Amino acid sequence: MVKGLYTAYTGMVNEQKRMEVMTHNLANSATTGYKKEAMVAQAFDERLAIKIKDTSVMNNRPVGVGYMSLGAKVGETYVNWEQGGFQITDKPSDLALGGKGFFAIAFTNKAGETSIKYTRDGEFTIDNQGYFRTSDGDYLLNDTGALNSQANPENYVKIDPVLPFAVASDGTVSQDGEVVANIGVVDVADYDYINKYGENLYDLIPGGQIIAGEAIIEQGTIESSNVNVVDEMVDMIQIARAYEAGQKMIQTEDATLEKTVNSVGNV
Repeated sequence: MVKGLYTAYTGMVNEQKRMEVMTHNLANSATTGYKKEAMVAQAFDERLAIKIKDTSVMNNRPVGVGYMSLGAKVGETYVNWEQGGFQITDKPSDLALGGKGFFAIAFTNKAGETSIKYTRDGEFTIDNQGYFRTSDGDYLLNDTGALNSQANPENYVKIDPVLPFAVASDGTVSQDGEVVANIGVVDVADYDYINKYGENLYDLIPGGQIIAGEAIIEQGTIESSNVNVVDEMVDMIQIARAYEAGQKMIQTEDATLEKTVNSVGNV
């Protein structure tokens, strides 16, 4: 196997994966509460190159000629949890989280199964029964349901849909001077145990622990995506150039092989 071809190939595959991550970030640059992803590269283990069948060496013993890299591979893809900017909407049901934490959602899939998911997207609506719901119709959980992971109807945040309401920074919801609900804000003890589920939601994987969140709630505000479009476009140029360098390397190796077969072979 020609090592140069393999090294260039692995580098191009690595850049292709980086491009996929970057384009996914750009596609969600306007998604409320979206957290961008990033990828790290990792080199394959180096291997010692050996001379074999070298008649200039006594007894034809293999001689090490140094170490060579076999290319690069995808190390891991991770989520950047940096706080996004706040956008004021003045819509009472829009809520933003300042600091670390998540809203807990009673998510129902297409099969009718309900489970708890987590989100930073606080763009809620109030239905005609007074329930806080996401854009997909899932219910927002109160503090009891969020902390105890109980997606029961009695743990849905509900208010009087006719009366105006105010949401305090600690999540308490008041109407006519009385507290009528308390929005649950939770966090994860170890962020290695939370994965992106899709639909701007996160899923707790086995072993994860839910704890009380320290984030404060801002009413009439939503959190913007933390994707910087300019930075992503700069990364796109770098990725394209690195990919092109891999292509040129393969073309050079191919030209060398062609000369070896057609010219050296004739001698």
